Amino acid sequence: MKTRRWLSGAVFIGAILCTATLPLAAVAQGGAPRDIGPADPLRKVLLDALRPTVEADLGQPVQFIVRTLRTQGEWTFAVVVPRTKDGREIDYKKTRHAQRIREGAFDGGYVQALLRNQSGRWTVKDFAVGPTDVYYAGWPDTFGAPYRLLGLKKPD
Repeated sequence: MKTRRWLSGAVFIGAILCTATLPLAAVAQGGAPRDIGPADPLRKVLLDALRPTVEADLGQPVQFIVRTLRTQGEWTFAVVVPRTKDGREIDYKKTRHAQRIREGAFDGGYVQALLRNQSGRWTVKDFAVGPTDVYYAGWPDTFGAPYRLLGLKKPD
């Protein structure tokens, strides 16, 4: 009986130590990333925070088709496809991106965006419309965004 109690206690203490040490590394980066699904109330908050920036860039009201919406701590990574308010594709040749399209420096009508929650308010830290590369690759160094949030491997 004493051995069993000691073993139970050791298992319990081991479990506490494991749960105490594993999250500490994750807490430094805001916990594990989590996808924001359609039913999550945070989804509307995040898209409403992103919308004015994209509308100003494109010069028209938009709605979004969400490809990726993931949060980790105070950070959110979004990949969205803007559409007109009636759901049609946006004619990017009629936006400020027309020159980039002519030069072949515009890759599709999607947006990569980084948002940060500071003092209870989500703000856009950076974004790219129609990037031709992994625009967000520099965000961990530039802004301190978590590598895992962006699906990137942290360099050794």
